This record gives sequence, structure tokens and C-alpha cells, in this order.
Amino acid sequence: MSISAADVKKLRDITGAGMMDCKKALSESGGDMDAAIEYLRKKGQKVAEKRADRDAKEGVIAVHLAEDGSKVAAVELNCETDFVARNEEFMANAADFAKLAFENDSADAASFKALPYNGSTVEKQLETLVGKIGEKIDVRSVKLHTSSGQIVSYIHPGSKLAVLVDFEGSLKNEEVGKDVAMQVAAMSPIATKREEVDASVLDKEREIAKEQLINEGKPENIAEKAAEGKLRRFFEERVLLEQKFVKDGSITVAEYLKQQGEPTVKTFLRLQLGEN
Repeated sequence: MSISAADVKKLRDITGAGMMDCKKALSESGGDMDAAIEYLRKKGQKVAEKRADRDAKEGVIAVHLAEDGSKVAAVELNCETDFVARNEEFMANAADFAKLAFENDSADAASFKALPYNGSTVEKQLETLVGKIGEKIDVRSVKLHTSSGQIVSYIHPGSKLAVLVDFEGSLKNEEVGKDVAMQVAAMSPIATKREEVDASVLDKEREIAKEQLINEGKPENIAEKAAEGKLRRFFEERVLLEQKFVKDGSITVAEYLKQQGEPTVKTFLRLQLGEN
């Protein structure tokens, strides 16, 4: 009987088995999906039965950074359990993938999966990992960033959070860069400078502050003016260069960089597992 390409793809998505193996399994099973899965299992394949329906919420973020800090690639490789995420082979694949994305200037997961890898493709390697490890495994995101200054990276223990900070020039002391990257990891700023904060976010914060003040009994005209003061505190909490420096609360991040004679921050990326 004729087996459609759609059915072959569906069986591959469910099991993680190779395309030709799936086609043969369907042919031998008369097109019956469940029978084809059973056929693959009887042939000794470690198929990832029903893995396509599961959530790959665990994993790691791997980063590959140029020695001069001019370019960086980051790859989020997902799996189902933290146990697998800590597996040495899984982490080695993530590191290889980050290097591959770096070398090919890959900036999105879809095109990245089509790249050549170990005589095949990244997508084929993912299928192999699914069959070997027995969990759904996928590349969720790929990021690429270049700089005319210097990029500093920080990977939080566990590799579920990575921070990339792009400075406007070269750093004399990279520990200063690490300090700022750790600040981003700990304090979760939403922007580098206040000018970058979306107007809709500010309007919402302004309205919330105004309503709070009115509920406290303030007249509306006074509440409107006082809301601007609360907005300043919002910038201090959510804008990186205006945040209090975590290692010295008496100065801001901008002041810390100035004191150290280092360039300011141009931009940053905070990559949290499952959120990018």
C-alpha cells in the first residue's frame, strides 16, 4: 500500500525513529500507527513512544563566546527531566550545538536544525538522542549576537539561566563585566536604559500607581503628580543602569562602571530556560 509522507512524519514525531525506519514500519503494518510503533519496538529500537505529546520543560542553555567577545551564540536544549539535563552526553551535545550555531551564524531554531552535524543533521541527532535517552528532546531557541565592543557571559549553576552583556567598549577588568552579568541574573531588569522601556508598560505602571494613591485618599490631581515619583522607583528597580548595585547598595550599576573606569552597557540578553 502507499504510505503518505505525512504519516511517516507523524510516526517519526511520535517515536523519534528514523524516516526510513518509520516508512518501513508503516508499510509492514498496513498503515496502522499503533501497529507500526509495536513493529519498531519488536525490531529492538528504543523508540520514544508518544514522546511528541510530552512537554520538554527541563534542559540546559549552552553558550559559545568568541575569545575577543565580539560574537556569541546560545542554544537552549530541552528534555523532560532534570536527571537527563545533568547527563554528560546531553550537556556535551548542548555545547556542540552552541559552537555549531556560532560557526554558522545561526539565529533561529528552525534553520539551525537543518544544519549538517556529524555526517547528518542537527534534527537527525535530536532523533538519535530521543531514541537513546528515551525522552522528548528538542532545541527550543537559538540566539546569536555580535558586538563592536565586548560581550561578557555568565552561566548560572545548573545552566538553566544564561546572561550575555554587551558593553560599548573593551573591558580592562572582565570581573567587572561578570559583576554586571550576575546583576542581570539576580535582579531581572527589563531594559538597559529607561528610554528602552515600552511606553505601554510605563502607562500601565503610571495608572497602577495613580489608583493606589487615590485609594489611599489622595485627590486625583495630586495622585497624578505623585505617580511620577513612583515611576522613578520603578526605573530604579527594573532598569539595569539605574538599579542599585547588588555588591554595594550605595551606588547604581552605572556609577559602579564609571568608578571602575569601564564602558557602559549597550544591551543585554537574559536567557531563562523555557522563556526565550
